[in-house]
Amino acid sequence: MAWWVWTLIGLGALVVILFAYSYIRLKLVGNAKDSDSIIHVNDSNFKLHISKGIVIVDFWAEWCQPCKMMIPVLNQIAEEEQGTVKVCKLNVDKVKKTAAKFAVKSIPTLIIFKNGREMKRIVGVKPKNTVMKEVKALL
Repeated sequence: MAWWVWTLIGLGALVVILFAYSYIRLKLVGNAKDSDSIIHVNDSNFKLHISKGIVIVDFWAEWCQPCKMMIPVLNQIAEEEQGTVKVCKLNVDKVKKTAAKFAVKSIPTLIIFKNGREMKRIVGVKPKNTVMKEVKALL
């Protein structure tokens, strides 16, 4: 066979391997559980939880795979920054009024509050260092 046929076969195999890796990674992330340090908020307690200090609120949904990918990042922040930063989660399917108030159109959306005021909005899956860079700018 010609060299270009082997190149196409190699590229095809690489694509299959990458898809398999991504699928397995998403399945493993899908089993991640929230840390005990994360607070789940609703319409009635939202204001109370964001009123003091630096608070990261994760607007998410159970069916959202990118939201599930953020679980380990948020768990790590909640545990390592305990006492400095509070991490809360708001399920947009269950807490629609507050999600609408903040005009959350895409999930995951992280909104960083300082003493009750929205200071920064991060949309999409981001690594811990990106989130913490924004938090540290507010400290």
